[in-house]
Amino acid sequence: MTYAVQTLIDAISVGSLYALSALGIGLLFGIMRLVNFAHSEFITIGVYVLMMTAGVWFPLAAPVTIAVVVLLALAVDRLAFRRLRSSDPATLLITSFAISFLLQNVLVLVFGARPIGFDLLPELGKPIVINEVRIPGINLVTIGVTVVLLVAIAFLLRRTRIGIEMRAAAVDFRMARLLGVRGDRVIALAFGLSGLLAAVVSILFSAQTGIASPTLGLQLALVGFVATVIGGMGSLVGAVLGGMAVGMFTVFLQALLPPEWRVFREAFVYLVVIAVLIFRPQGLFRSAAARERI
Repeated sequence: MTYAVQTLIDAISVGSLYALSALGIGLLFGIMRLVNFAHSEFITIGVYVLMMTAGVWFPLAAPVTIAVVVLLALAVDRLAFRRLRSSDPATLLITSFAISFLLQNVLVLVFGARPIGFDLLPELGKPIVINEVRIPGINLVTIGVTVVLLVAIAFLLRRTRIGIEMRAAAVDFRMARLLGVRGDRVIALAFGLSGLLAAVVSILFSAQTGIASPTLGLQLALVGFVATVIGGMGSLVGAVLGGMAVGMFTVFLQALLPPEWRVFREAFVYLVVIAVLIFRPQGLFRSAAARERI
């Protein structure tokens, strides 16, 4: 029972990271129909900012990291995507690949290609013992931060004017603009929220691993994209639940598979993803925009 509880908490923690990554990708796809592969570099740059400020007081380093990543996301929107608003999805996709490739190579040029280790809040790595269950503190922090962020974003989207405008733009962007929604402001907010989520993921991931590498954000963004697909493209609830499901399933496989089969864990995960898409190609949850088209 102790091992089962520890595994469950580990699974929820990993699923929380994937859920935040998927939500950051889903926000932009819902409004712009943009799969932003540069989201991985937003996460990576956040980790490097933390690495450079690791010796600084953490309550100062964390806001600096969030500010840098959010400003980077807004700059990417302003410089790269604003003039491509009316372009087809393929053009937007290629642009996001180009930005991702550019930022990744800038990181390699500045910091090198080798992973760099650093300590961020080592006290969170100490286990908390509850009735013989040893739970790393960072897992509880990850779950708690994810819950707070999801509640805050849900409140923003459902109870504020700008959030309602974002939801309207996600259903029908052209009609929303005709009704007075300022498209540039809505998209800028979506990029800002995406950057905020990427920064939080980078902070939580750095506290867990303590490693900076030019490609470390790729796995998180890739799983986030997969979670968005199986949850339902354009559905934020589906993105969150898809990310949680993929993360938890990955940890459960690691715990339950025989040692010689654990190297094939990712293959089993993607087999399940393929099976889901075969039987439900639209994903587990249909977005509001997709329901409107029916």
